[in-house]
Amino acid sequence: MTAIWATAPLHAQQVFDPAVTDVANSGDTAWILTSSALVLLMTLPGLALFYGGLVRSKNFLSVLIQCMAVAGVCSVLWIIVGYTLAFGGVSHGFLGDGFNLMLNNLGNVREGTTIPESSFVMFQMTFAVITPALMIGAWVERARFGWVIAFSALWLLIVYAPVTHWVWGGGWLSNLGVLDFAGGIVVHTTAGVSALVVAIMLGKRMGWPKTLMLPHSPALTVVGAAMLWVGWFGFNGGSALTATDDASSAIINTHIAASMAAVTWILIEKLKVGKSTAIGVATGAIAGLATITPAAGFVGPGASIIIGAAAAVVCFFAVSLVKNGFKIDDSLDVFAVHGVGGILGSLLLALFIAEGFGGTGYDEGMAFGSQFVAQLIGVGAVAIWSAVATAILGLGISFILPMRVSEDDERDGLDISNHGERAWDLD
Repeated sequence: MTAIWATAPLHAQQVFDPAVTDVANSGDTAWILTSSALVLLMTLPGLALFYGGLVRSKNFLSVLIQCMAVAGVCSVLWIIVGYTLAFGGVSHGFLGDGFNLMLNNLGNVREGTTIPESSFVMFQMTFAVITPALMIGAWVERARFGWVIAFSALWLLIVYAPVTHWVWGGGWLSNLGVLDFAGGIVVHTTAGVSALVVAIMLGKRMGWPKTLMLPHSPALTVVGAAMLWVGWFGFNGGSALTATDDASSAIINTHIAASMAAVTWILIEKLKVGKSTAIGVATGAIAGLATITPAAGFVGPGASIIIGAAAAVVCFFAVSLVKNGFKIDDSLDVFAVHGVGGILGSLLLALFIAEGFGGTGYDEGMAFGSQFVAQLIGVGAVAIWSAVATAILGLGISFILPMRVSEDDERDGLDISNHGERAWDLD
């Protein structure tokens, strides 16, 4: 291995252990602040435009409003209680303590890192924003706005924060040896599985699948995907929590996996339907990005190419299986792309982390078999928790705030029925 791959880039709050210091490194701090901006850009406007272009024009504005409202609510909750639940002191390994409520008692430097704890809080907050926002793609065009906000808020505290603590906060999955560099389990598995459950609970859109529901603006979707692609450099590169070759290696792997997945996806389209599409290249890139996320700092570039190709093949057929096989209207393929991609990457990590494949190597006492079992337990436990908690939350909230709009409102479009506005004035 060359020097760039020789140092194991590890998610700092999980296993990075520099000498204890109370003075932040200015270069690392600047990189994490930049990465925070890049990850927030992924939600606003990247994800908003990516999803917004995929819906019909009468629902475009509702997607943008949901993304912004979810970002706002989850940011406030993260400051009040979310951060301490996810990254507070470890006791039983299931939930952080309340020592940092309202961001009280923050240290000058986050323990185990070289950055201010306030910078760490900000960076992790952008993850807490985008994860529930990813689920919006499952319920577009039919979910009631009030239910969306209430569900997203409680989901952050009951699903996302505990899982974050399990994997990244020193919790029980971390102690089992589960690895997740930037969120294949914490972000994509939780959001993907929960999105599938919500799609099943909500039911199909009116007329689906018999009525053709074409994206109203593939151009906006491609623009959104491009923003997500660039923002993902902060998502994965920032997860190194240092401005070193740990970050640059993660970024190289992120870019090459996305590139390979995008090319592979449009090749599959060409072979199956005779045309390569804008939606296809955008979706392929996102599938590659989601799949490389858990492994970005642990594998080499050759493995990233393989992971990108695998992401396109597996996620492409997962889209068809969910829609045509299971007849589930996961409107914008959140589970098939993000959920399946995150799970696939988390499992492939166990193989490609090996030094023989150009990876950083296994931790002491671990080998392929034990690492794969750990990854499988991590994915399984998180998927089950996400599914059960989502079902209970979704149903419980619906007793107060109905999940779905009326048929008339759905027919008119959510822009008018939920918000009294139109995205486009074409008169």
